[in-house]
Amino acid sequence: MSFDFEKLFDAKGWSLDLGSEHRFGETVNSDTGSIVPVALLPNLPEPEIDDLALTKVLFTHRTSDQFRVFFGKIDTLEFDQNGIADGKGREKFFGTAFNYNPIATRTIPFSTLGAGFAVGEDEDPLFVFAVVNTEDTATTSGFNELFAEGAAVFGELRLPTQFFGRSGHQMFGGSWSTRTFTSLDQSQRLEFPGIPIAEKEGSWSLFWNSNQYIWEDPCDSERGWGVFGRAGISDGNPNPVQWSLSFGIGGSSLISGRRDDSFGVGWYYTGISDEMGPVVSSVFNDGQGVELYYSIAVTKWFNITPDLQIVEPNAVTASTAVVPGLRVRVDF
Repeated sequence: MSFDFEKLFDAKGWSLDLGSEHRFGETVNSDTGSIVPVALLPNLPEPEIDDLALTKVLFTHRTSDQFRVFFGKIDTLEFDQNGIADGKGREKFFGTAFNYNPIATRTIPFSTLGAGFAVGEDEDPLFVFAVVNTEDTATTSGFNELFAEGAAVFGELRLPTQFFGRSGHQMFGGSWSTRTFTSLDQSQRLEFPGIPIAEKEGSWSLFWNSNQYIWEDPCDSERGWGVFGRAGISDGNPNPVQWSLSFGIGGSSLISGRRDDSFGVGWYYTGISDEMGPVVSSVFNDGQGVELYYSIAVTKWFNITPDLQIVEPNAVTASTAVVPGLRVRVDF
């Protein structure tokens, strides 16, 4: 829900956006052996909680058409924008790796209190910077935990491009957290059991996000298809993901007469940190996967999307997972 306070109360430039998440049932995410969930949407707000959660309470003040400040409970997934592969699995890809960069999961919580500013249009910001709490508080108000474990910052520069006369974007960003984490390498505790759990202060990540249209409908700016990519690196400790990579193609359907359909094909790879320690390293390895989806617009308001994922899991004891899926979306 969105409230325009300028129209309601004559408070110029002020608005409020509310968002909620609710999940029920079980998912196959824990059965695949992959640390990257194959179904992002039913993993929110938290994988094992069925309560209705208010995950976004965002106040925004626009000082001009090109600058705004915001504060409140922030849904951070909305900032990793990509015209071909982004979101929460509601419209495009199902899998996490094609909706946002998993490299930033350690430093940036999904839903938490914070504040920041953005330069550029609302739907296509040029630059975003924010300071947020380090704890995910999707199912609580977050005030009791506010900065109790430190703070995290992230920034993104998203530049529009016109390669080959087609629109696209190149985004460069980074995150840093001051929180104290449990260190990945606890090998000294195996040799000397009396040694306390090792900790690591702070964590960082750098990431890149790109989309480039190859074809655009000259009569409809909302239609087109092209390529996308994401890449990221981290400190590798305490972040268990040392680096990540994904590429693919998607957009409006290539089938004649199906102008409201869409499709996507993508591949991802997650490189596990080499600082895991001997025990954990013997259990987890690098992982990768591919995903294919085709979204069928039965009507303007009713949509059916079959999906198929093939995953080489991170868990060395797990075999290749073949995950078919189906999504039904109704727009009121």
